[in-house]
Amino acid sequence: MGAQSNAKPVIIKRKKVVGGGGHHGGAWKVAYADFVTAMMAFFLLMWLLNATTEQQRKGISDYFSPTVPISRTSGGGDGAFGGESVFSQETLLQSGSGASQPLATSSQQVRGEMGLVEGGNLSADQEADAQAFSTIEAMLTGRSGESMVSDDLLRHIVTRVTDEGLVIEIFELPGALLFEPDQTSPTRLLQDLSMLLASAANLVINDAALAGHTRARPITLVRNPVWDLSTARVDQFRQRLEDAGLAAKRIRRIAGHADRSPAVSDPMDLRNNRLELILLRSESGQN
Repeated sequence: MGAQSNAKPVIIKRKKVVGGGGHHGGAWKVAYADFVTAMMAFFLLMWLLNATTEQQRKGISDYFSPTVPISRTSGGGDGAFGGESVFSQETLLQSGSGASQPLATSSQQVRGEMGLVEGGNLSADQEADAQAFSTIEAMLTGRSGESMVSDDLLRHIVTRVTDEGLVIEIFELPGALLFEPDQTSPTRLLQDLSMLLASAANLVINDAALAGHTRARPITLVRNPVWDLSTARVDQFRQRLEDAGLAAKRIRRIAGHADRSPAVSDPMDLRNNRLELILLRSESGQN
């Protein structure tokens, strides 16, 4: 009994292992640095889009896309937008392709380098038309040193050269209408634009044609007014141009196209309310 009482007690130590602790290797720092870099690039992109003009954005696109372009009119031709910005819808195509819609038909697309003939051999009348159309486009779009157009009017004007002639298009934007809503009464904006276009048209002697377009209406309407509205509006446009000095004998025709040729993908978009002044080619005016 005494020997057993003098024996040392057995002490068992148990180590407590805590999982997930200790050094992580710093991988989270790399991930965080990548996140901060991406956010910096994103905000830099947003700043560039807001602080640059359309031409500057195209130049930036060309700089980062140095490959051979597939489009003659844009150095950034291998991109998703062919070098055009996502902001181009309001101004449409001013790149010289002559197409007024993203899916242009052969009748809306110009031919040749200057939209005149396939071979590029121009007659005297065609040379005169090309020079006159180029001068008017530069004056109306602000590409010349002395633009006829204020910034408020400039955003409503798009020009393009087609087989028929020089098409000058004016269109509505939210808060800046050509006519009173759903009416044929012209606004002050249309009167100012008519005076401007009449002055530009009087720089040449080419005959003219006028066209009117409207946005689509809900199909549930019992009587759709788009045909009457487009025809009445283009006639009002004719009267404003004649009052501004365009000779009545130069106007060969007027036409209302209703909502059959939308300018943007949404047929009910306000942008589809537009008018066209077409300065016909010299040979077209003689037909």
